[in-house]
Amino acid sequence: MTGVPPDSQDLKHSIPGARAGRARYRRILRFAGWNLAVTWWYELFLPRIGLTSIAERTRSKRMRRFAQRFHVLAVDLGGLMIKVGQFMSSRLDVLPPEITKELEGLQDEVPPVPFLAIRALAEAELGVSLDRAFAMVDETPVAAASLGQAHRAILGPLDSADTGLRGVVLKVQRPGIDTIIEVDLAALRRVGGWLNHVRLISDRVDMPALVEEFAQTSLEEIDYLHEATSSERFAADFEGDDRVSVPAVVWERTTRRVLTLEDVTAIKITDTDALIAAGIDPAEVAPVFAAVMFDQLFTNGFFHADPHPGNIFVTPVDKTVNIPANSPADSPASSPADLPASSPAGAPAAGFRPWKLTFIDFGMMGEVPSNTRSGLRKMLIAAASRDGKGLVDAVRDVGVLLPSADTTELEKAMTQLFARFGGMGFAELREVDPREFRAFAEQFSDVVRTLPVQLPENFLLIIRAMSLVSGVCSALNPAFNLWDSVEPYAAKLLRDEGGNVVKDFAKQALETAGIAVRLPKRLDSLITRFEDGTVAVSSPALEKRVARLERTARRLISALLFGALVIAGAVLHASDAVLGTVLLVGSIIPLLHALLAGRRER
Repeated sequence: MTGVPPDSQDLKHSIPGARAGRARYRRILRFAGWNLAVTWWYELFLPRIGLTSIAERTRSKRMRRFAQRFHVLAVDLGGLMIKVGQFMSSRLDVLPPEITKELEGLQDEVPPVPFLAIRALAEAELGVSLDRAFAMVDETPVAAASLGQAHRAILGPLDSADTGLRGVVLKVQRPGIDTIIEVDLAALRRVGGWLNHVRLISDRVDMPALVEEFAQTSLEEIDYLHEATSSERFAADFEGDDRVSVPAVVWERTTRRVLTLEDVTAIKITDTDALIAAGIDPAEVAPVFAAVMFDQLFTNGFFHADPHPGNIFVTPVDKTVNIPANSPADSPASSPADLPASSPAGAPAAGFRPWKLTFIDFGMMGEVPSNTRSGLRKMLIAAASRDGKGLVDAVRDVGVLLPSADTTELEKAMTQLFARFGGMGFAELREVDPREFRAFAEQFSDVVRTLPVQLPENFLLIIRAMSLVSGVCSALNPAFNLWDSVEPYAAKLLRDEGGNVVKDFAKQALETAGIAVRLPKRLDSLITRFEDGTVAVSSPALEKRVARLERTARRLISALLFGALVIAGAVLHASDAVLGTVLLVGSIIPLLHALLAGRRER
């Protein structure tokens, strides 16, 4: 195995020096600062001065240009910028297609590191030459990711005998990735600090905390011992499940920066042409994939937080192999045709599923605490039953809404949402008039802005995982309706939790009794407050309109003051140039206030 000299383009992804690190840091900040300024100008400033039509007319072009520039930046820099782009490309449910379409290639489009650098790092980690550690290592990478690179290899005779494996994948960290991640996180922390000064964001999201959560996840992702342990834990969760397979870990050839796994390469889950050629209907893969992810989030509490198409294969299965007897036949996504029937050895099982889902890359995993998992299960049940109030209650239980939040208007909005859009698949939603979406979004955002919102620990990973699930299922079947998978799963959860009904009823009865005992005293207190005239009635809509009138009045006063100063300065300038100039310059202050007032109140 001979190495090839690295070229200058590839060296940009190798170990950066101090000067290169500073240049990288400044480049990320320049990109973020410029695009934040452009967004502020078009989305906040122009609408304030009555030029909303310009912002709306140029929005699609601006989104596409932003995505193209970020694509270039991410591919050129690599590192965590690829991860940020992957997250953006997965948000088909939130971001416009101009962005998601342009960035979807970031799932695979990463320049490879020269094998000479990979070989040097691997041999330093393993303490032995690759020629002695493996019978063969393919110098051409099978995958080049943002944080590591994978090469096919063949185990030596002794290792093969010990593990029962022959073909493996050797995953090696990108040289210098520790330094690159350190620089990227420093830049992201700075950008998070900028966003934290925008009240519209800071009142609802702790951006520095989100960046730190992202930092912790990223640091775990470059620890391959952590990934190997997560892989085995994930495999244990799905032991005996015919829907899922996980590659075995070769611990003898694994360190913190080198990971050796069983080679399980198969059909990429979104390669619909290859699936059809293998006799697999992509539309049948989507609900099974959704159900497997539901199991991770709502039952196991340990989930793959990066289930993008490059990390999931569909592996054809020999039809003469029996399905294990303890496979989950009552899987919520399984139809009667999917359920295995007993069959003699060597014969195809009735209703046999001739494929399984193979998960790889367990560097980014999430855990759902038991209390959060209980709230998520309630959310799923409420969503399946189109229960707006129940969904809001579940959101509160998860911890997204603070206990003090008044959710009356939010419950009404969720009820309207279910009544209009509940049960629609992505294909149906695309047929809805965009103006209807925009009207509902404005109403919904007005309600949400009045609520104290926070993101619990690991919730960002949950959102990411479910966004990726939606995107993959839609790619498999554009007419896929997530409700078809949610409803049977929610029904199963209701059956499983049936034993808790009596307990919940007893708890509610005690709470009702307590309220009844305290009610006379509270009524007496309320009557006293009415008599004293100390009762305050709150109307968020009225308060909002009053605040808007106050801001308008302040801006009108500033505009009048600006005009007065300009006129006075112009008149006095002929006789007293100094005083006239001072008045003209001073008029800029009320002018800025008239244009920008209200920003801090938002």
